[in-house]
Amino acid sequence: MGDVTLQHVYSGKVRDVYDAGDGNLLFVASDRISAFDVVMAEPVPDKGRVLTAMTAFWLDLLADVAPSHLVALDPADLPPAAADIADAAGRTMLVRKAEMLPVECIVRGYLSGSAWKEYRASGTMHGTKLPDGLRESEQLPEPVFTPSTKAETGHDENISFDEAVALVGADVAEQARSISLAAYEKGRAWAAERGIIIADTKFELGFIDGKLAICDEVLTPDSSRFWPADAWEPGSTPPSFDKQPVRDWLEATGWDKKPPPPTLPPEVVDATRERYVAGYERITGASFADWYGVNR
Repeated sequence: MGDVTLQHVYSGKVRDVYDAGDGNLLFVASDRISAFDVVMAEPVPDKGRVLTAMTAFWLDLLADVAPSHLVALDPADLPPAAADIADAAGRTMLVRKAEMLPVECIVRGYLSGSAWKEYRASGTMHGTKLPDGLRESEQLPEPVFTPSTKAETGHDENISFDEAVALVGADVAEQARSISLAAYEKGRAWAAERGIIIADTKFELGFIDGKLAICDEVLTPDSSRFWPADAWEPGSTPPSFDKQPVRDWLEATGWDKKPPPPTLPPEVVDATRERYVAGYERITGASFADWYGVNR
């Protein structure tokens, strides 16, 4: 791929982004973990690899729904300069730059999280009336596209579909809704056959070569609520294949949810890693030990 110099562009809570030239970016998913909008001091080993491996799996499965930004994953196909990034194998994606939509494309199939809080208060979800008598974690009559803004600081804000139209135009908003619902439905059906409920998820869409493409991480435990189907019961909050052990432990400490966070004990870190790996292996049917960079 030539001798490309990587230019650091951005570091978020989890991901580091580099400009790789030729209209490409390098996404490197770290093992950093956040809870309650605070990044913990202790990483969760291989978490970044799980997110990358799962995203790669879904992008392949969803290729008939929409194109994606993915160019390469195999370390042998990455720019040589990627080797200068410590521990990059298996957590790095070379992707096309995209003109990203200024909305988060959220799809909800179950009543949970902020949607449940709104429903409990007003009987609505994103301002739309829902049937009376629904319980927490209950399956919605049909999946619903519930967009939000992308906040530079603070929390994203839920917006109506009409507000999304005002931001991106009717045609693009319709495309975004159609792609998001189709991707969720296909992902949900696949996961359901493997004993996992995908309660809701967030997609990032952007234009590449004039076509709306699926970008960023896709249907991972960090961008979605994954519940074991055998532990799901309306009226309660099921356990999830993600950072639940971290959240539960932090809640039990009485921490005020302001930095700095308490030190995570090794058993909480280990339990969290096991959740992420178990979710990946159940969804994909592959052994995580076979992914790039694992068990080096």
